[in-house]
Parts: sequence; C-alpha cells; structure tokens
Amino acid sequence: MAGFDLYFIYQTGLIENLNTLEEGLAKLNPEAGGYLWLDYYAPSEDNLALLVKPLGIHYLTLEDCLDDYQIPKIDEHETYVHILLNTFLYSNKKVIINEANLILGENFLITVTKAGINNPDFTRKYKALIEKEMRNAKLGSAYAMQIILDYLVDRKFTVIEAVGDDLANLEDTMSENHNAFDHALLQGTRHSLMTLRKSLFHEREILVKICRNDIDIIPDKVIIHYNDIYDHLTKFFELTEIYREMVTNLIQTNLAMLNNDIAIAANNTNYSVRRLTLITTIFMPLTLITGIGGMSEWSMMTGPENWKITYPVFLGIMVLIGLVNYFILKWLERKD
Repeated sequence: MAGFDLYFIYQTGLIENLNTLEEGLAKLNPEAGGYLWLDYYAPSEDNLALLVKPLGIHYLTLEDCLDDYQIPKIDEHETYVHILLNTFLYSNKKVIINEANLILGENFLITVTKAGINNPDFTRKYKALIEKEMRNAKLGSAYAMQIILDYLVDRKFTVIEAVGDDLANLEDTMSENHNAFDHALLQGTRHSLMTLRKSLFHEREILVKICRNDIDIIPDKVIIHYNDIYDHLTKFFELTEIYREMVTNLIQTNLAMLNNDIAIAANNTNYSVRRLTLITTIFMPLTLITGIGGMSEWSMMTGPENWKITYPVFLGIMVLIGLVNYFILKWLERKD
C-alpha cells in the first residue's frame, strides 16, 4: 500500500509525528532547530510531485525515484544530494533487486523505497532504527541518513552469505557425488554474484565520494561514520570477488571431471573393442578352416570309417591354431 510517514526530529531527541507536509514545512525555521523527515513507501508520481516547490526537488530526481532498474548513484544538486542504493532479497536461489532512494537537504531527509509493494513494513523499520540511534540522529539529517545507509548496507550481508552457503553446498556436492552436481544451479549462482558485484561496485563509489568530502552538504564531522559504511561495502565487494573465483574454479573442476568421465568412457570402449578384436582375430582363421574343410569334406578326405580318430584330430588342430593366434597377439601387445 502506497503512502508516507512524516516526522519532525528536534535537536533534543524528540521525534514528532506530523499529518501534513504544510505542518512540517512550518516547523523548518532556525529557532525550532531539528529537521523534517519524509518516509515514502511505494509512492506514486503524485505523492512525490508535492516535493518540487516547497523543497526544491528537481523533477529528474523524482523520476529516478520512480524508475526501475537503475544502477546505484549519487547526484549533487544545489540544495540537496540524491543517493540511489540497491537493497537485496534472496528468493528461490535468485537475487532480487529493489531500490532505496535517499534525498538529503540541510534541514530535511526524504527516504523513498518501492519495497513497500511487496513488504509494506520494510520502511517502517526506519523509524524504530532512528529512535534507537537517536543519540546521533538528533544531530542532523546527515547523521540520520548515515544510520539508514548503514542499516541498508548491513542487510546485504545476509544475502551475500546465503549465496556463499549455496556455493559451498555446490562444492560439497561436486566433491561427494559429481553425478548429482547441478551445473544450471551453478550458473544461476554466478549470475547472482555478477548482480551483487555490479551493485556493490557502484555503491562503493558513492561512499568514496562522500568520504573524500566531495559532497558539500554533508558536514565534515559526520564523515567518520560514513567511513564505517565504506569499510563494510569494501568487505562485501571482496567477498563477492572471492565467491566469483570459487565459481570459476568450480566450472573448471566440473569441466575437468566431465573430461575425465569422457576419457574413462573412451577407455572402456577401447577395451571392449580390443576384446572383440582379439576374439575375432582368434576365431577368424578357425572359421576359414571350417568353411573350406567342412565336416563332409573332412570325412571324404579321411574316410568315413575313421571319423572317431580324425574328428578329434581336426578339433585339436583348431584349438592349436587358436592358441597360437592368442599367444602371437599377446606377444605383439607386450612388444608395443
């Protein structure tokens, strides 16, 4: 369900729920202190259009908040900075990407996420998070954005860890029972890691710009907190690189095992052909002899009355020829 929550966070640490944007804008004065926080979930274009005039949000920023399949980025404008970050969900062995947008001004913070379409309570966790970290959140909107960014980045580890566990299971399957190995599942894991790496690479660049003090609207004193987020992103990026190397190794190992299976099958075929060739070579002369000198011809040559002697002699000659052929073939094999 689409909608938004509106809060005003005072320097004393008090967080006040507001009903209308006009009520929040009225509190934006130097005497009151604090800042305005608008938390949108699954917003429509009309919801976000209300921010253009009072807060000076460019329409391209709002377009980015509604557009799908964008890469993480940071855009600095005259009065605010816009950060687009990815959130990950791992379902059915597949990484699902959602987008979280954070718009930071000197005295306001806007959080926009479309995850509410599938999970309306997702962004509601931001309030509990801010209340828990109110010691820092009350210091300014840049601190609040850091708290939310840290939360979003830390959630990525659950997905990265799940992908790593699946990869470890594939490795165990390959080692224990190669025939049960699912190559399609490995390719799916490879695609998930490529998706994670692409997102983490661009998100790390966002934090690099912030930590270098390239973003004027973020005070110097809060940069140290963003350094911690950068360290986490760097660690996650390195993990994906390690897992990608594991995928490459598994693909190569699987290919080697398939080649080995093919070689074994070829050797078995060659061995069967050798045995058939041996049998054929031994019995071919015997077949020739029996074809030329059949039983009737042999009887006529030796006399029908002598069959009790001549037939055993004939059979003996055939056995002798077979044995000679067998030993000749064995000698030729040893010679080779």
